[in-house]
Parts: sequence; C-alpha cells; structure tokens
Amino acid sequence: MTVLRRSGVLLHPTSLPGTGGVGTLGKELFRFLDFLAQAGFSLWQVLPLSPPAAGNSPYSAYSAFAGNPLLIDLETLIEEGDLPINASLGDFPENRVDFASVVFHKEQLLATAAEHFFAQGHTARLEDFWRFCDSTYWLHDYALFQALKRHYRQLPWHRWPQGVALREHDACTQAAITLGSEIGSQKYQQWQFWRQWQRIREYATERGISIIGDLPIFVAHDSADVWCNREQFLLDPKGRPTVVAGVPPDYFSSTGQLWGNPLYDWDTMARDGYAWWIARIRQLLEQFDLVRIDHFRGFEASWQVPVSARTAVKGTWVPGPGADFFQSVHNAIGRLPFIAEDLGVITPQVENLRDQFGLPGMKILQFAFDSDAANPYLPHNHLPNSVVYTGTHDNDTTQGWAATLRPTVLQAITDYLGGGDTSPAEALIRTCLMSVAATAILPMQDVLGLSSDARMNLPGTALGNWSWRMSSSWMTSELADRFKLLNKRYGRLPRRP
Repeated sequence: MTVLRRSGVLLHPTSLPGTGGVGTLGKELFRFLDFLAQAGFSLWQVLPLSPPAAGNSPYSAYSAFAGNPLLIDLETLIEEGDLPINASLGDFPENRVDFASVVFHKEQLLATAAEHFFAQGHTARLEDFWRFCDSTYWLHDYALFQALKRHYRQLPWHRWPQGVALREHDACTQAAITLGSEIGSQKYQQWQFWRQWQRIREYATERGISIIGDLPIFVAHDSADVWCNREQFLLDPKGRPTVVAGVPPDYFSSTGQLWGNPLYDWDTMARDGYAWWIARIRQLLEQFDLVRIDHFRGFEASWQVPVSARTAVKGTWVPGPGADFFQSVHNAIGRLPFIAEDLGVITPQVENLRDQFGLPGMKILQFAFDSDAANPYLPHNHLPNSVVYTGTHDNDTTQGWAATLRPTVLQAITDYLGGGDTSPAEALIRTCLMSVAATAILPMQDVLGLSSDARMNLPGTALGNWSWRMSSSWMTSELADRFKLLNKRYGRLPRRP
C-alpha cells in the first residue's frame, strides 16, 4: 500500500501578525495559508482554540466547546458594520501578546459590537444568529456561565451562591433574566467566532490544506464543562476536586507537572456511552480534519495527585477507560482521525491501545539524541504510521535547543545526521522531512530559524508563555520556495487530482 506523505506547520493563531495585539482569524491568517500552499505544505496544526482560563493557556479553558473570542477579527466586524469605522484597535507590542491589556481592550470592543448588532433590528444576519443559537446546544449554558463569571467578579463557580453554583433551576432562570444582555453578548461572540472560522476552513480546503486540531484530555475545573456536568468528575459535595491531574517527573520537569485539572469519573461516563465525550469529538471534527489527542496515555491510565499536593511527585497511576472508550467513539462516529500524543512515560499497554485502533504516534527529534541507538525518536526507528516533529509547542525552538547542547552532543548529532556545514537546526528540519513517518510537522519558529526568544511554552512555569508573535515580513516567497524544494525532494508535495 502506498503511504501518503505529507508535511505541515504548527502555528497557533494568536502568534500571527496583525493589528489589535494578538493574531486573529483575519487577513494575516489567509496570507499564512497562502504561504503554506506556496511552500508545498498540506497541513496546518493549531493548539486548542478554546477560550483560555488560567495563565492564558489554551490547555486550560472555560469550555471545551466554545471558541476563543480573542481570535475574532475586529477588522471584519468593522466591515460588517458592528463596529464604527474609526474604532481604535489599540496600540500594542507587535512581537508579543500582552494578554492582560489585549483582553481588557478587546472585551470592550466585542461588547460594543454586540450592542450595535442587536440594535440593527431584524436583518438576515440576525436570522443567521438565531439559527446558530437554536442549533448549538451548549451555547446557552456557556453564555450563562460566562455572564455569571463576570457578575461574580471572576470567582470560580464553586464559590458562587449555592443556587447558581449547583445549577438549581429557579436560580439559573432568574440569573438568565437578570444577565440577559451579557448572555446575548457572549452568544454573539461565539457566532462571530464560528462564522470567521468557517471562512478559514473553507479557504484552507480550497488550497489543499487540512487542519489538525488539538483535544486536551482534561478540562479546567472552573469551566462550563464541569459546572454543567459535576456528576461526571471526581468532586466532593461542594464541587471541589478530590484529586487532580498531572504527570510524574520527566524530561520537562524533575518534580513532574501539576496541571490541577479535575479527573473524570469514568464509570459514570461509561454508563451513558461517553455521551459528553462523543459530543465533544463530533464538534471538533466539524472544525478540523484531524485531531491530536493531547496526553493520550491518560485514556489508559492517568497520574492522579492528591488535591493538597504542591508538586506532582506523589501521584499514582489510576486506570482509564482504555479500549472501551475508543470502541464507543468508533461505533458513534466511524473512522478515528486522531493523532496520539504518546510522549512521556509510555508503557506497552499505552502502545497496545494506540496500535489497536491504528492511531499514529508522535516522534520528537529533539528527544532523539540523549541515549543509544534504541532511542525510539531516532529516525532509523521511525514507523510510517507516525507523525514526526522537530519539536512541539512545549519544546524550545530547535535553534535554541541546539545552542544549549554540549560540543560532544553536537558532534554526535552531526555524525548521525551528516550535514557538513549545515547547522544542527537545519539538519533536524531536513531529517524531519526525510523521515519514513508519513506526516512531518515543523513549528513555524523552526521554519523561520528562530532562537529561544520565540519559544511558545516552558512547561512547569506559570508566566510568560503563549505570547510569541511572528512578523508579517517573515513570510517571504524565497522562504516558501526553499521549503517547496525540500518538500519535493522528500516526497511530501500535495498530490494534485
């Protein structure tokens, strides 16, 4: 059987250039998709597009279903008449996202846009909005959750008055009446997000580019998901977690990573056939062509940490739903278009679960040179049914990573990869595209050859992450032509009908 070889670029939309202090679903994204097509890439991978909660992390979200309003393109709202033509989009740094300032400014503009939209009266756009509301079953609960968050000055839901915290019918009905204007604004923002995303999706498809989304296995405790589904999580009677998620000490941290997310009550979820999960996956597959399952191993077993612990060291592995979960999803949706993020502490049981459903795993070249020839990340150990990366959003840029290596390690890399006068970063890119792995993904920072200043995330740190932005001038025709040549050389150019 012929293996379809493809390549792509990992870039979160917030990292795009443009006005307003943060990348959006606007014209610079269309330009980025043009760049990918010109360079011979056929995949674009993103981080979760959910509204971020703690630390601006896309992996800690207020909802697993909603879109991030920060990504809404304000210039489009001006063109549609929801914002005045002279609306100030703000004066922000061009190369970093100042989240606190951007969020404050953009929330005001989005609220203004919602007011103007509803003030226009009955229009075709309003009818489209109502159709969206009627067909989006999670929307009202999410909008009410966000309205209550604002009403109670961002307190977590378990600290709200008992009636709304426990979702008592009368209390929530009264809150919906009282907070109707804010609820309408939240629904408007979601409508605009999904309209703009659909245009991006169509544009990408026209250029032969498939989009890879990201499914974080866990959700934030302070989220509409947990607020609406308390019985499906391991919580105490007041709604507080009894144990939280993390990972044991690993490559990234000697004390592990204490994520703090609540854990699922898998037995309860199994009783209704994992309905919440299947609804979540169905929506993701309306957004994306493929989905990376972040922390895949958590479906086989999760690292559960006592809620009082300060680090993840004293956790224990607790079995997950395993094959029963994936078989239930397969029965509901058919083919499983997933990539299994199988990094970290991986056991034969995790590998068997991945292979039982034919899911490609991940190979990270930055992990390949710290042991011996049996290292699974070394190119000679790759398999076609896998996805190879130079690094991920959690790694340093390859240029930055190479700058920290000892001379003996650099020599070992040169001896293995060859390359002569080529830098280790360039050699790793070439090796990534050369791999027998069917899919190769390069972070945009590596495509641009950037140093550690462009790193997206440093696991285990709470501040300074997720804020890197690129410059519009960096997406040149010369750069695109260089990568088109590499994609052609290693058999990764898209196949045209």
